[in-house]
Amino acid sequence: MLKKCKYFGNYFGIQSFHFTFALKFKRFPKYQMEDKIIAKATEMFLKLGFKSVTMDDIAGEMGISKKTIYKYFINKEVLIEQATGTMHKKLHEKIEGIMSQNFNPIRENFEIRKMFKGMFQIADTSPLYQLKKHYPEIHEKMMCRELEDCHLFLRQNIDRGIYLGLYRKEIDIDKVINFYYTLIFHINENTVSEKETQELELSVLEYHTRAIATEKGVKELEHNLSIL
Repeated sequence: MLKKCKYFGNYFGIQSFHFTFALKFKRFPKYQMEDKIIAKATEMFLKLGFKSVTMDDIAGEMGISKKTIYKYFINKEVLIEQATGTMHKKLHEKIEGIMSQNFNPIRENFEIRKMFKGMFQIADTSPLYQLKKHYPEIHEKMMCRELEDCHLFLRQNIDRGIYLGLYRKEIDIDKVINFYYTLIFHINENTVSEKETQELELSVLEYHTRAIATEKGVKELEHNLSIL
C-alpha cells in the first residue's frame, strides 16, 4: 500500500483542486438531494458496512425511490466513491479540531483514537475490511488519501513530542511513521471484526509510543492507558 500510493498523486491533486473550486459556489437546489443521499449513504456505510448496505436500503431510509438515487449516481460504486470522499473530509476536520486543542502529543494520539472508536463502534464488521474485500480499487484510493494527510499529522505530532521531551531526539521519523502505518494498514485490511481492529490498533499505538518515548513520555503513556 505505501509504495502504491505514490502513483495517485496527480489524481488526488486534481480532485482536491476541483473540490476547493466547487466550494466557492453556492449549491443549486438540484444538488441538495445529491448531498442528502451522500450524507445518508455515508452514515449507513459506517454503521453497517459498504457491502451490506444496498441502494434499496438507502432509498428506504430516506423515504425516496431507488430511481431517484440512480438519477444522481449511476451505480453503487460511484456512490461509495463520493461517500468515502465525505468520510475523508469529516475525519480530517475532526483530527484538526483535536490538534487545535493543544493536547500534549501522546494525549493527542489517544484523543484521535477515541474519535475513530466513536465513529466505528456501532459496526460489527470493519467497514474498511468490507471496502477492501468488495471494492478494492476504491479502498486503495481512499487509503492513499488517508496516508498522505495522516503522514503529515503524525510528523507534526512527533516533531512536537521531541520538542516537549516526550519523544527521543535521535529517532528516524520517516521510518517510525512508515512502520506505524504499515501495521495500522495491515490490521484494517485483514481484520474482520471492528472490535478486534480497535483492540489491535490500541496495542500498535502503545507499541509505537514506547518505541520512541523518553522516560517522561513513558509516564505520560502509562497515565493515558490507565484512564481508558
